[in-house]
Amino acid sequence: MSCSPSQSSAAAAAAAYGCCQRILLASTSLPATGRPARLGLKLRSTHSLQIRNRRFVCQAMTETEPDGDGNGDEEKEELGDDASSPSVDSVTQENGSAESETNADNTKDETVNTEPLSSSDTVQNIDGDATPASDAQENVEVVDVAVGSPLPGMKQQLDESVRIPKATIDILKDQVFGFDTFFVTSQEPYEGGILFKGNLRGQPAKSYEKITNRLQNKFGDQYKLFLLINPEDDKPVAVVVPRQTLQPETTAVPEWFAAASFGVVTIFTILLRNVPLLQDNLLSTFDNLELLKDGVYGALVTAAIIGVHEIAHILAARDTGIKLAVPYFVPSWQIGSFGAITRIVNIVRNREDLLKVAAAGPLAGFSLGFVLLLLGFILPPSDGLGLVIDPAVFHESFLVGGLAKLILGDALKEGTKLSINPLVLWAWAGLLINAINSIPAGELDGGRIAFAMWGRKISSRISSLAIGLLGISALFNDVAFYWVVLIFFLQRGPISPLSEEITEPENNYISIGVAILLFGLLVCLPYPFPFDPSQLTDFDL
Repeated sequence: MSCSPSQSSAAAAAAAYGCCQRILLASTSLPATGRPARLGLKLRSTHSLQIRNRRFVCQAMTETEPDGDGNGDEEKEELGDDASSPSVDSVTQENGSAESETNADNTKDETVNTEPLSSSDTVQNIDGDATPASDAQENVEVVDVAVGSPLPGMKQQLDESVRIPKATIDILKDQVFGFDTFFVTSQEPYEGGILFKGNLRGQPAKSYEKITNRLQNKFGDQYKLFLLINPEDDKPVAVVVPRQTLQPETTAVPEWFAAASFGVVTIFTILLRNVPLLQDNLLSTFDNLELLKDGVYGALVTAAIIGVHEIAHILAARDTGIKLAVPYFVPSWQIGSFGAITRIVNIVRNREDLLKVAAAGPLAGFSLGFVLLLLGFILPPSDGLGLVIDPAVFHESFLVGGLAKLILGDALKEGTKLSINPLVLWAWAGLLINAINSIPAGELDGGRIAFAMWGRKISSRISSLAIGLLGISALFNDVAFYWVVLIFFLQRGPISPLSEEITEPENNYISIGVAILLFGLLVCLPYPFPFDPSQLTDFDL
């Protein structure tokens, strides 16, 4: 029966290994007479094939050395006279040429240690290269990593136990990624995961889906994939992190308790904002709590606009599979409330989903607020008297001032008192709250809209510019000062990474996002033109 060279080599190696095992077992039952017995091992290598095919014949014999100085038969080489450990002759392979195959008796005998293998023992491969087993294990598992997380804006729970081993990195590079999805050119290990640089193939959304399926098949739910844009060179990068590092943080105080506390205070400030008699002396509020009932109607209108805003967020999040935390309503003694801060709990799938959720709130709030504002200008006051104001107040908003001039016409003049429906001011407050949340800064609705439309790099620049302009406005406006402090400490970002940040939203969603940002700008910018054209100064040219 003929055998191939590879099969013969494998059989020879197996025979040698079995021989060594039998000798090790025999060494445990040697007679304990006189000096310790020595176990000799001879391997005679006979070449029967021309391509490194050997047959091994193992001969084991035991002998007891004489008590005197007699010259007994000994092996050519011995390990030594250490009585604490038995020894056997080691196996060496003869690397002769095809012409010396018949010289089977020229095989040399060498000694090796027969102690049980441990992590520091030497492992000999087929080619005769010996490497410590511990070193081989270190080469596979130990990888130098950079400090921190490869994900911008992501808080990870990092420790040495979650580091991705080198064997896994090789599998990711060679088997999970591929020429048809993402061709890896280099990788950068971090404490929180691995960042892969390379060339993206095909559409980002489809490539992400293919890579995710392969990652799921290889490792189950152990790892999470992110497909991002590298801000350094604007090229796609893939990031793989252990899922256990993405667990949400726990707080000492339950979220619902803190949110309820903020909500109670917000209700009070909204009521207070709609009672003009208490605006000049806030400390007198506690002595005149019965006056708060006069602000109920205004508070209901403002609360309705804020409530529609938040409900739209919730419905859009449910439609896109995004989980939202409990909203924290922010109180304000200037306009009643600054809206609510709502965290996104899970990882958003892509930029279009983020745009849908972020734009839904301002879109609903602006829509309701604008309708109520028009009704306030059109409908007469319910009591026939209304609210008497100075028309100069309409210069504070380009949108409200433009509508007032368009609807009221010549009745709107600076210095002439005007009676209006209080619904105008109530709706205006709701529009202002939505407009402030639509500022393209940090993690506000406007900041998320800008991120979803233009990406992380451009949106961060817009955010820095918006916060800078808001800081300048804070020198002249207390509302702007209050809001810039709130953004800086609570909402400045950065926005947590999305699963796939490369694919842009559809054009119709981008149009909605741009419209929201422009509408919010019209609410916040002042109206620069006089209401009475006769007050314009004529210049002789």
